[in-house]
Amino acid sequence: MTHPTLAAWHQILKTRDLKALSALLADEVVFHSPVVHTPQAGKAVALQYLGAAFQVFGDPSFRYVREVEGPNDAVLEFQLDIGGISVNGVDMIRWNADGRITDFKVMIRPLKAIQLIHQSMGAMLQSQQQQ
Repeated sequence: MTHPTLAAWHQILKTRDLKALSALLADEVVFHSPVVHTPQAGKAVALQYLGAAFQVFGDPSFRYVREVEGPNDAVLEFQLDIGGISVNGVDMIRWNADGRITDFKVMIRPLKAIQLIHQSMGAMLQSQQQQ
């Protein structure tokens, strides 16, 4: 049986609902980007990164191919194709007793994919800051 936090995450991915995402994130959430050296702490910055990721990873080919779930965390392996580049990665998600996400780490491979994501996310985050 899927944990309610994971069920909510999957629903948010389908709808791209940033209000629901905000409600799912703990105030003290830490986001670990595959292309930023330091962890990004706080709900506002996590929303910014995940909102940009919704657009960059919004390709119809995105799918989770494996999920490993524990009582308070999960690892979700994903695959997608962006511009002819095959992207493979994992979302490592941890939540608290209230079911709110406290830690979100993204890891991506291969190097070509990381370079593409770095470029795409950078552009997306920059456009968000200009709005």
